[in-house]
Parts: sequence; structure tokens; C-alpha cells
Amino acid sequence: MPKVTYVHPDGTETVLDLTPGTTVMRGAVAGGVRGIVAECGGNRMCATCHVYLDENTPGAFPPVTDDEDELLDCTAAPREANSRLSCQLVLNEETADTVVRIPDSQT
Repeated sequence: MPKVTYVHPDGTETVLDLTPGTTVMRGAVAGGVRGIVAECGGNRMCATCHVYLDENTPGAFPPVTDDEDELLDCTAAPREANSRLSCQLVLNEETADTVVRIPDSQT
């Protein structure tokens, strides 16, 4: 079962065991993780589920698409090389130990 560690801006962590096929965003919303706004509900329209994918997380996620890349230019927090929209990070058995850092602001 995939495990996601959400690192909050203050350094505290929330760890959730999630079902394969769930996105990092949906897991956060269902698990009450603060800092993931997800205004559009995961429809890749708002960029309020922006996270920084930890560099040590296995590379099992697909690369950034053109649509995601465009939205990442509109995030409230600075875009970094490891910025992703958590609604686009679908968990599977290969993403068993995913770590994401939540930015200071989403809006």
C-alpha cells in the first residue's frame, strides 16, 4: 500500500497509507491534510494542490505534462524544479514511499 508523507511548512509531518489509484491530492483532502486547498477538486484547473516532490522519492511518477507545466507557472508559492500538482500524482505500488513538501501558501 502506498505511503505518502506530507511535510508541512513548519516541518511537521502527516503520514497516510493510501490505496493505489488515489492521487496525492485526494489522499490529502480525504485525510484532512492542511495546506492542500484543491479548489478545482483535482481537475487540473487551479494549481492550489501544488507540492514539492521530495528528490528522494522514487521516479515512478510520469513527467510533467504541458498542461501541468502551464499551471505550475501560476502557483502562489515559488515554482521549483521539483514542483508538481498533487492531483497529477497517481499512486501505485512503485510509489510506495512518496514524500511531498507543502508550500507556505496555495492562494
